[in-house]
Amino acid sequence: MIRLAIRVSRDQAELVLAELAELAPAGLEERDVDADTVEYAIYGAPGELPPLPDLKAAAGGALVDVSTTELADDWDVRWRTWHPAVVVEAGGRTLRVRPPWEEPQPGTIDVAIEPAQAFGTGAHETTRLSLALLMELHARKGSDPFLADWGCGSGVLAIAAAKLGFAPVVACDVEEASVVATREGARDNGVEVEVSRCDLRRAPGPWAPTVTANLVRPLLLEVARNLERAPDRLIVSGLLRHEADEVAAAFAARGMTETDRREGSEWSALLLEAR
Repeated sequence: MIRLAIRVSRDQAELVLAELAELAPAGLEERDVDADTVEYAIYGAPGELPPLPDLKAAAGGALVDVSTTELADDWDVRWRTWHPAVVVEAGGRTLRVRPPWEEPQPGTIDVAIEPAQAFGTGAHETTRLSLALLMELHARKGSDPFLADWGCGSGVLAIAAAKLGFAPVVACDVEEASVVATREGARDNGVEVEVSRCDLRRAPGPWAPTVTANLVRPLLLEVARNLERAPDRLIVSGLLRHEADEVAAAFAARGMTETDRREGSEWSALLLEAR
């Protein structure tokens, strides 16, 4: 088995991901290398991986490096150790995002996500920060429970929202692999999520009173520019800490005020509310 890794500049990572997803419809592994670089990895047997010229063309000027690694025979066993369960405590509740081979734990809101399905398993700091804000938001009383997830990836936020009690829940993503993964994940978790394709660079996602958007700074700035009707509440993440103020200002120009912020070691998530 071969691991093919493509490292690209963070500011163009979302654009590159859209191109790479066409070459790897089964999904890619995403990993932060540093503040400026993102790594996407594809796994396959020799002869099954996309040709290197095609990968380099997909990355274009954002390309930093391409490397291949031959994996040991027991890689599929060791691979599981790289995907432990993620526990988030907020709003007086505990939510656990686990791979399907781990058992659920009593007293937690259980979300099972297959790491190989698409782009994101809940382990990334931006997802954890978004989940914490989402759990705090759900703990409020009297808010409309209708929620939309813009750029759903593997469906972690949408499925977690449905598990928390938001309903209806709709989700969208530009990648067909993400749409499929979210639908399958919702089915496997026994929740209802309506999933469709959307291109947030061209038009807003489906409207709901509460929206989650775990994207990246350039795309969030485009979302703010394209926003036709602000949601009542918007959770945004995918932001390095120094990018948060700029994005908050972009949505302030659309009538939304920052009311909460969660920060990790490098990343931020914001709760914005309509004035």
